[in-house]
Amino acid sequence: MRTEPTMRIPLGVLALLIALLVYGGLIARYVGPLIEDWPALGQTPVYIVLGVVWLLPLRRFVLWMETGRWR
Repeated sequence: MRTEPTMRIPLGVLALLIALLVYGGLIARYVGPLIEDWPALGQTPVYIVLGVVWLLPLRRFVLWMETGRWR
């Protein structure tokens, strides 16, 4: 357990928010128009997958915020 606060956590949260804004913008700009004519039941799995994909690198990112190491 660390005893002193570090700047990694606030900077990590800001970086995560910026990355999610960029990711969401890219999805809205490039994927949205490709599937806008699909029925809602066809769009749903695409957005579910894209909504889960951003979670894949999150574990290592949170580990870095807490420990300062990527592994």
